[in-house]
Amino acid sequence: MELVCRNLTKRYLTKTAVDNFNLTFNDGHIYALLGPNGSGKSTLMKMIAGLTNPTGGYVELNGEKVGWKTKADIVYTPTEPFFFGYMTIGDVADYYGDFFKDFDRRVFTELLREMELGESMKTRKLSSGMLAKVKIAVTMARRAKVILLDEPFNGIDLIARDYISKLLIRYAPEDGVVVISSHMVEEIEKMIDVAVFMKQGRLELVSDVEKLRAEENISLADKYRQLYSKEA
Repeated sequence: MELVCRNLTKRYLTKTAVDNFNLTFNDGHIYALLGPNGSGKSTLMKMIAGLTNPTGGYVELNGEKVGWKTKADIVYTPTEPFFFGYMTIGDVADYYGDFFKDFDRRVFTELLREMELGESMKTRKLSSGMLAKVKIAVTMARRAKVILLDEPFNGIDLIARDYISKLLIRYAPEDGVVVISSHMVEEIEKMIDVAVFMKQGRLELVSDVEKLRAEENISLADKYRQLYSKEA
């Protein structure tokens, strides 16, 4: 499985959100998409998911340009909640089961149990942390080739983040790609393989996390500080 971004660009009138982005994402890896606010991370994810049309360049999945044919293979989970208030968690599962053939109800139920959530719980009564857990559960229960998680740990406390990180590693597709956008650099370091740093819409650096520690003797968080400290 290969996900390719070539000369990917998105412009909005006077602003360029993503500027000539080139990268190949290889299967079997968990990537972190890192950078300050406004660096183009969410826009990049939406173009990969086929939700936003690029101004220039293209995205390909296994040689097929991203479009209606690849919709079933790529799942994007935004930061914002996207469940109707009247829904129970079980209703959310029914909704996903109706729309996505690859949705595995057994895996969803398993994840709910791990997260100590029940299908009868109303989404409007859930805390932001609980909603974040449900979003992760419905996402990881799909058998997609590419999983894009935009700030998945927002609103989740430290203990829950550690636990969910382990679940993401366990349920990540072996022949697929997981891309996580996050500002919680120190927390995600232990779960990712490759860090993709963006700056003002451009690809700044791609680093293998193990090599970063072994060859530069530096943590992912310190590398982040090194690249962006002048912008703080």
